[in-house]
Amino acid sequence: MGLDKFCSVDNSDPFWDWNRTWNTPSPDFTQCFQNTVLVWIPCFYLWLCAPIYLIYLHSHNRGYICMSLLNKAKTAVGLLLWMICWSDVFYSFWERNHSSNVPAPVLLVSPTLLGLTMLLATLIIQYERMKGVQSSGVMLIYWLLALLCATVIFRSKILQALDQPSTVCVWRYTTFYMYYALLLVALILSCLTDQLPLFSQAAKDSNPCPERGASFLSQITFWWITRMMVTGYKHPLEEKDLWSLNQDDCSHKVVPQLVHCWNTECQKVKRTEEKTLYSPRQVPQSESKEGRALEESEILLVKTQTKTREPSLLWALCLTFGPYFLISCLYKFIQDILMFVGPEILRLLISFVNNSSAPSWQGFFYTALLFVCTCVQSLILHKYFHVCFITGMRLRTAIIGAVYRKALVISSAARRTSTVGEIVNLMSVDAQHFMDLITYINMIWSAPLQVALALYFLWKNLGPSVLAGVAVMVLLVPVNGVIAMKTKTYQVAQMKSKDNRIKLMNEMLNGIKVLKLYAWELAFKDKVGEIRESELQVLKKAAYLRAISTFTWVCAPFLVALSTFAVYVLVDEHNVLDAEKAFVSLALFNILRFPLNMLPMVISSMVQASVSLKRLRVFLSHEELQKDSVEHKAIEGSPNSIFIVDGVFSWSRAESSTLKRINVSIPEGSLVAVVGHVGSGKSSLLSALLGEMDKLEGTVAVKGSVAYVPQQAWIQNSTLKDNIIFGHERKEAWYQHVVEACALQPDLEILPAGDMTEIGEKGVNLSGGQKQRVSLARAVYCDRAVYLLDDPLSAVDAHVGKHIFEQVIGPRGLLKDKTRVLVTHGLSYLPQTDLILVMADGEITEMGSYQQLMATEGAFSDFLRTYASGENIQNSESVPESGTKGMENGCATALVDSSLGVKSLPKLSEMDKEDKKLSKEVKKPELGKLTEADKANTGKVKLSVFCSYLKAIGVLLSCFSLLLFFLNHVFSLFANYWLSMWTDDPVVNGTQPTRTMRLGVYAGLGLSQGVAVLGFSLSMSIGGILASRYLHQSMLYDVLRSPMSFFERTPSGNLVNRFSKEINTIDTVIPEIFKMFLGSLFNVLGACVVILIATPLVAVVIPFLGLLYFFVQRFYVASSRQLKRLESVSRSPIYTHFSETLLGTSVIRAFGEEERFICESDQRVDHNQKAYYPGIVANRWLAIRLEFVGNCIVSFAALFAVITRENLSPGIMGLAISYALQLTATLTWLVRMSSDMETNIVAVERVKQYCDTEKEAEWKGEPSSTPPGWPTAGCIELRGFSLRYRQDLDLAIRNISININGGEKVGIVGRTGAGKSSLTLGLFRIIESAEGHIFIDGVDIAKLGLHELRSRITIIPQDPVVFSGSLRMNLDPFDSYSDEDIWRALEFSHLRSFVSSLPNKLNHECSEGGENLSVGQRQLLCLARALLRKTKILVLDEATAAVDMETDNLIQSTIRSQFEDCTVLTIAHRLNTIMDYTRVLVLDKGEMAEFDSPSNLITQKGAFYKMAKDAGLV
Repeated sequence: MGLDKFCSVDNSDPFWDWNRTWNTPSPDFTQCFQNTVLVWIPCFYLWLCAPIYLIYLHSHNRGYICMSLLNKAKTAVGLLLWMICWSDVFYSFWERNHSSNVPAPVLLVSPTLLGLTMLLATLIIQYERMKGVQSSGVMLIYWLLALLCATVIFRSKILQALDQPSTVCVWRYTTFYMYYALLLVALILSCLTDQLPLFSQAAKDSNPCPERGASFLSQITFWWITRMMVTGYKHPLEEKDLWSLNQDDCSHKVVPQLVHCWNTECQKVKRTEEKTLYSPRQVPQSESKEGRALEESEILLVKTQTKTREPSLLWALCLTFGPYFLISCLYKFIQDILMFVGPEILRLLISFVNNSSAPSWQGFFYTALLFVCTCVQSLILHKYFHVCFITGMRLRTAIIGAVYRKALVISSAARRTSTVGEIVNLMSVDAQHFMDLITYINMIWSAPLQVALALYFLWKNLGPSVLAGVAVMVLLVPVNGVIAMKTKTYQVAQMKSKDNRIKLMNEMLNGIKVLKLYAWELAFKDKVGEIRESELQVLKKAAYLRAISTFTWVCAPFLVALSTFAVYVLVDEHNVLDAEKAFVSLALFNILRFPLNMLPMVISSMVQASVSLKRLRVFLSHEELQKDSVEHKAIEGSPNSIFIVDGVFSWSRAESSTLKRINVSIPEGSLVAVVGHVGSGKSSLLSALLGEMDKLEGTVAVKGSVAYVPQQAWIQNSTLKDNIIFGHERKEAWYQHVVEACALQPDLEILPAGDMTEIGEKGVNLSGGQKQRVSLARAVYCDRAVYLLDDPLSAVDAHVGKHIFEQVIGPRGLLKDKTRVLVTHGLSYLPQTDLILVMADGEITEMGSYQQLMATEGAFSDFLRTYASGENIQNSESVPESGTKGMENGCATALVDSSLGVKSLPKLSEMDKEDKKLSKEVKKPELGKLTEADKANTGKVKLSVFCSYLKAIGVLLSCFSLLLFFLNHVFSLFANYWLSMWTDDPVVNGTQPTRTMRLGVYAGLGLSQGVAVLGFSLSMSIGGILASRYLHQSMLYDVLRSPMSFFERTPSGNLVNRFSKEINTIDTVIPEIFKMFLGSLFNVLGACVVILIATPLVAVVIPFLGLLYFFVQRFYVASSRQLKRLESVSRSPIYTHFSETLLGTSVIRAFGEEERFICESDQRVDHNQKAYYPGIVANRWLAIRLEFVGNCIVSFAALFAVITRENLSPGIMGLAISYALQLTATLTWLVRMSSDMETNIVAVERVKQYCDTEKEAEWKGEPSSTPPGWPTAGCIELRGFSLRYRQDLDLAIRNISININGGEKVGIVGRTGAGKSSLTLGLFRIIESAEGHIFIDGVDIAKLGLHELRSRITIIPQDPVVFSGSLRMNLDPFDSYSDEDIWRALEFSHLRSFVSSLPNKLNHECSEGGENLSVGQRQLLCLARALLRKTKILVLDEATAAVDMETDNLIQSTIRSQFEDCTVLTIAHRLNTIMDYTRVLVLDKGEMAEFDSPSNLITQKGAFYKMAKDAGLV
């Protein structure tokens, strides 16, 4: 053999010798092997890695590290090693010349190779420093390999020196010992980490992530996160403890990559389309072919329309994240191979125990090998998961960023195709689907690989009988598939019910005030109950399915083993089932179980992701706004500020044009009014100037920057000041000036924290007028050249409107030098404008100054006639009055409830009017907090929460489930123990005589195990459903019993979240987790019992490892629980900000603030990932620690088995080690489950939270104290009545004593915050009285049940609330009236003709919030409700505020005729509606100012007279 010659000249040194290496009590390698293979392995490794590594370093520059002590030391050690190697080479040359025996060639070649390698290592160390690598894995592995190989040689050299001192070469021995010592130093040095590179990001960061600077060992064991875990263990983690995100994971790095790839992809598709379009032009230009060329191109045009290629989002994603993700495939591959080392070593160990002549060091060698392999496998597996999770995290960041950026530029036609909710779902749900898939996607190729390898090893072990087991497995796959399909259909059905339930809950919470005023809570509670029941029915079916699937999942490995072993022993009686065959097969079957069960899951996950992919692709391919529709450059020199020539505009290309033949030129600095009837295209004209519409023809040019005030004010959820400043620099004097000009000063004095008051979502705590003024102030503050004002004066009353016009818009206002385009209905302002545009049907019909237009009899004068009659009335609507109102724009989409405004403002105003003495500076910002955010709980979950959940299941059922579960595990243990006894049966004449009996009992045990599992699964599922039914019912009841103040403090989002997310967790997640937790707990205990029976010595180690395990687990849960809470708390701001942006895109674009909003969104995403990232790393940290504990248990079990092999049967040892091999995975799973259980059981805690909040008075008095038919006369008497909103506030109404006779009509008037609404709320006991009493027909209402009171008096509220459902349900939810009654009510409320024209008449479905009815119709519907109930007392709360003149007259006449003999209380804005009432009550600051008939009050010339004068009625 060539190598023998290479190693020694006389062939005396063979390359390999089994007797020296294996079959000996003291093993050693031959000299030749040591000098070649052991020297070459590290060298080959480094030379293979170097080229790839150097290319990688070249492309990934992280900065430059200065020469540090560590680096000098590394370099010095490298050079010393190089010199030592060369000294060996020179010694060989010297020996050749000066000594008689010629040295073998190997003594020259090996040191030369080693010397070159050391030089390469030193160069790599320097190159790493120049490229900013602080710690290198490649080099660490190299030094480790070199040291391991050298250690073997080291031992051999020492043995040789002791046994054969004569053969020792002193020079080579000396150099080798020096070499060995230096290697040790080099390895230690490479474990340390160098200083930060110059100019690195981390140096600037206040709290950088330590991952970058961590050493390689710290990175692969995730040691670098330990500091945070310690902090989290000492005290709950907070925002400030979180590290900054790594640069590579930040939005500003990740999102542009994806956007770039996607845009390139779109461009490619566009280019290919253009190619097909223009290709036919190249037909040779001869006359005859001219015509044909044209036709061809036309045909091509037609064809391309049908067959265009969609740009592929998948490809863009692959390009962006693929390269990084490919590393994970490599890790996964290595890990898959290593998985099969365990069973192989188990086989070797069993054969070692069987073979008593084997030297005992082999057993220790196998044990060590097992430990090393399992540890390496753990490290690689978790590195793989880490890469996957980071890819998933970046993917989510990129998708959210891309969707957000797209949403800002999407055209209005495309915007209409998807609702806000759908677009938010793209971000939350679809991005999540991708994130989930990334961790599994490699299973697509990894699962078949694992199956193939497992089958190969099984075939080697058992031969063809494996096919029986495989057949069973393959049969079970479609069973699981069918179950998965069925589960999916059930899931869809359940989601549908859930959506309906949440929609109804949402409406109930938005309209909760109406439910309370009408005493309708019970009807709606039953409606929710119905939906919930159908949802639970589906859940029950799904639970049965899941029980069957658990049954197959638990029984599969057993059935497979049983069928394989049965076939194996029955086919041929000489087939003996020994320990090696049985337990190695069992270990392999356990490996096989995972990929087979994962595949269906991965496939369904891929289906989900592909649906999400399509939705994302469709959204990202939507048409964008034309960038060039409005020119800003072309107009620079001209005197005109705006001009449109022959403009034709539409909202989408598909529709006909909305604006036609528009020709306008507006001189700089002029004030232009745009007037016209509703729907004549006034707002569209402004949109065209903003570039929001599709320009079909013509040119539009606008000079300078633009500010825009939309018709419906868009308010952000931040402080009032931020809303006005809108991201511009703060100029205090100018800000004060703007606030005063926009009439916001009085409002700031009313608001609890002045301009630092937090404005709720969609501006819920401002009235319509205030929102409009804030919107106007925002535009004025940012000081632009052109102002487009879309009817900003509609929501404010006459004198405020006048103030704003004079101070801001008019010829002497703040904006007098700017170009202003004002859409308005206020005719009083028109004489002061420079130009009036009159619009009709999307065209400008007349244009000119006021005088010119008055002179011509045209559309303008018609317009004047229509509105002039209503003008003085309209002027009487006073907004400071409307301050009381949440929304008088008739905008019924107020979020939590319009009552928020209705209540929070009066109480604030009362409080503040008292304390006007307090100067503005004293106001504390914390007063301005309105809503209570969802807080992240801290600390451990209390035991009482678990108890309350078990109580909800039922104590008996819980105990029964536990018993069954325990039985299942006992059977399972006993079955495997039986198997080990079977394998130890003596073999007689090559057969086992008792095999049929053994097989029978084994089968019986397995069967009983299956039955126990099935029983347990069913009882657990049923228990889970009982619990969720009980918890949902009690929460619903508790919430409905809460007083109004509770709904104001709690954002509806929190409540909806409880009903959707938390209930969903209780429905589906908690029962599953309970099952898995108990399963892993019993598995761990079972494994420990088996190991203890087999090798009692392990008892020494297990308690110690158990303690370590418990400590690691508690240590981890403390941080992980808090990180999870921080992550979920920081997630909702992303979506709130997004939905807010979607509502205000036109404003953001008009002000050119897109970049700022994109930055804000990116920041919120990064902020969320900042909590998510440590969370995933903490999981890896934990898994590696726990797997280490598991690997120790496996190794100790093997070690003690090796030590006590004389009195151990192979069967028991096989059993113990096969259990131990499973233990690692089970331990990790147990911690995952116990921490999941803690995080998810919080849902129960949060659902129970509302049991302890304050409740209203009882709904029904016991016994009922109302006389039948009460109230009969309708007399109302208030005696010293006062009320306050909260304990800590002043009285909102004080000491009112009045007496109203039956049948009187009383008007209630007063300025903002005078307490008008408070009085009605007191009458309905929405707020209980603080002092005094109210008597109705002599009965004190405080003594009645709430429903008895509220169902006997009627209110027509200001905001017409309509619920989704049939018209009939909206009028009569309890079904207590006949159809005739309802039709009569509709007739009196002037809705009969409308309803009879509907196809479904009374069963007409109203959409959410009554969107498919006009505001006027909704108001009439409320009137019909009142007519149906026909009670003796009717309260009108500004019922006609949102209605046009005509409807107002209808309502007033109906009330006069139908409620002639009833007592009517009206809160009025339009004084003309109450001038004919019997008496008027004037309130001021919560006290009664005047109370008399209107005519008397006018003669007294008091407060009422002033109001009437303002309204032009006197």
